[in-house]
Amino acid sequence: MASNRHLGRVIVLQSLYEYELRTLAHDPEVDLDIIVAKNIEPYEKTLGDTEFVYNLAHQVSQNFEQLDKVLQPMAPEWPIDSISAIDRNVLRMGLYELSECRDKIPPKVAINEAVELAKAFGSDNSSRFVNGVLGTAYKELGISEEENYGPNNKTKTKESAKSGGDDGIQESRATDESKSADESESGQSDKSDGPANKEDA
Repeated sequence: MASNRHLGRVIVLQSLYEYELRTLAHDPEVDLDIIVAKNIEPYEKTLGDTEFVYNLAHQVSQNFEQLDKVLQPMAPEWPIDSISAIDRNVLRMGLYELSECRDKIPPKVAINEAVELAKAFGSDNSSRFVNGVLGTAYKELGISEEENYGPNNKTKTKESAKSGGDDGIQESRATDESKSADESESGQSDKSDGPANKEDA
């Protein structure tokens, strides 16, 4: 069964959101595996690859502090602990995939996925904010353009990738997703809008 990575990231976001809020509330029974399992259950047949969900949730949650330290200078006007828990966890997920999963997930796909999560679950300005911050991360990590064509296709040009059907690029499912990533690479996104105000953490 083919996996549905987009749905998997939705489940990870939901799980990290609940896990962080319960942790901040000093809930003694909080358990990330139980939260993830509960969120996977309604979609298990559709999801396919549950290992991806558990791994991403654990890797991000185990690195909250380090990810936040890296993110903060990229959005100095917006302290990480003051933005909404949704925006904060979308940024953590996006940065983790950009920095640690580049050999498996094309960087622009990681940015596109984070922007789509922000559109679906954040405020009106969340997607632009996320796009701007991760666009800065894209530059500061020194990501090469070839890395956007997947681990097995790094010699492809943009033209051949468009005509040849690269699997990694096809993960980007909508035209506006590609536009968001292109804006992030060129620094053209509007970062001034800022994230949602802190309401839930």
